This record gives sequence, structure tokens and C-alpha cells, in this order.
Amino acid sequence: MTTVKTAAKALIMSGYGINSEMETAVALMRAGMASDTVHINDLIAGEKSLSDYRLMVFPGGFSYGDDMGAGNACANRIRNNLWSDVKEFLAGDNLVLGICNGFQILANLGLVPAFDEDRSREIALMPNRKGVLECRFVTLKPAAENLWTRGISHLYCPVSHGEGNFFCTEETLARIERENMVAFRYCRDDLSPAGGEYPYNPNGALADIAGITSADGKVLGMMPHPERAMEFVNLYDWPTRKERLKREGKPLPTESMNMRFFRNIVAYFGE
Repeated sequence: MTTVKTAAKALIMSGYGINSEMETAVALMRAGMASDTVHINDLIAGEKSLSDYRLMVFPGGFSYGDDMGAGNACANRIRNNLWSDVKEFLAGDNLVLGICNGFQILANLGLVPAFDEDRSREIALMPNRKGVLECRFVTLKPAAENLWTRGISHLYCPVSHGEGNFFCTEETLARIERENMVAFRYCRDDLSPAGGEYPYNPNGALADIAGITSADGKVLGMMPHPERAMEFVNLYDWPTRKERLKREGKPLPTESMNMRFFRNIVAYFGE
């Protein structure tokens, strides 16, 4: 696949307990986008400026140990110190991505499903239904055609979280569905709906929701980690897939289908 390069640059947020900066940077680099990993304190101190970037990524991890609830302490630090910068960033032709703990941060900030000046939260990521940390591969199916999902039939990537159980009111769910803000849903291996069934839906998420966008589509929060399975051999069942492809006389891929997700981001800035 041809790699499109862009002059746009990404800011990957770093801070205490965040641990997926490197994987995120490599995924973007392979897709054709340079990035800087920036500690939140450097933004607050003015040593780095959000205005120098076009993509802001909140990667996975356990920011501030999740001691005040998953993603809540980091969200409060952003709200209390960087809120005007974030609002200005969102007003431009820029994108925001939150993965796992990053999704929890976006939810606590009220940036998904819709940015609201009163900073209200319309959704929550509750403790997993089984009450344990889930680390497993899941299959995701796009639920809407947008800049993030373009050309993707499915993603196959790991989850690693204890609080990914998506929840909202019936009224909010109806609006999210009506305005096509659901980006990805958990599904079965054959891409049929998970129907809330474990382990296809690993956390009990309402309506099998694995990721949603803001109303304008520029902000995406998702629980699974596409950046942690960039290679074909990252897929836990790659030996079986390899033998099947060999018997069918098909070439072996070098990268996983998840890289299409990051190439879509780069393509947006190249348009």
C-alpha cells in the first residue's frame, strides 16, 4: 500500500502513567505522519504549543494511576490548565484521537459525543461487566462511514482495560445513533453483531459500542488499541492465518489491517 505523507504533525500526549506513546508514534510514522511526544506539564508551562499541531492523541495507559477514576485526573488537569487551548484547537481543522485511557479522558472532558461549553458528560465508561481487567483480541466493525473508518471492513486488535463498559441514557443513545456518531462496534469473528455476548463484547458496552465520534466527526474515542497490533505477526492467530493464505496461494501481508486506520488519518490531512 502506498504511504501518503503529510506536513501536518501530531502531538502525542504524555504524562504520569500513560504508556502507549511509542506504539502510537510508530503507527503514525509508518502511515506518513511525524509526531512529538509532549508531556502535559510542558504544554501547561508554555514550552510547547498545541497550535503547532494538527492532530492531538491521548494514548492508552493509566494516567495519574486512575486514582480518581479512569482518565478523570488527567481530564481535570487539562480542563483547569489548557481548556482555552483545547477549545481553540477544536475550532480549527484539526483532529483529536483518544485510545483506551485516552477515550476515558475525552469522555470526562465532555468532548465526545459532543463538545459542550458547559462541559457536561453525556457518556460514561463503567467498570467491565465481569469486574476484571480484560486483555484479549477483539473484532471491530465500522458503524458509520467517516474519515476514520473509510475503506475499513473490520479491525482486529487488543483491548486492555478495566473500565470500558460504554453507558449513556436512552435519549443520548438515540441521538448518537441518529447522527451516526458510533464509529466502531464489537462484533463476532464473522462480523455479525456481538449482541452484548462475552467475549465478543468484552466489557458489556451498551449497543456493542467500542468507539464514538463527536458530532462534527473530528474527535474519536475508542477503547481497543489498533496501535498495538500493526504487524501481521502481532495478530495472536497469525500462524493459522499464514497457513490458510499459503494454501490459498495468496501473498502474506506484512502489516495488519489496523494500519488502514492510521493511513486514513494521514489521508485526511493530505486532502
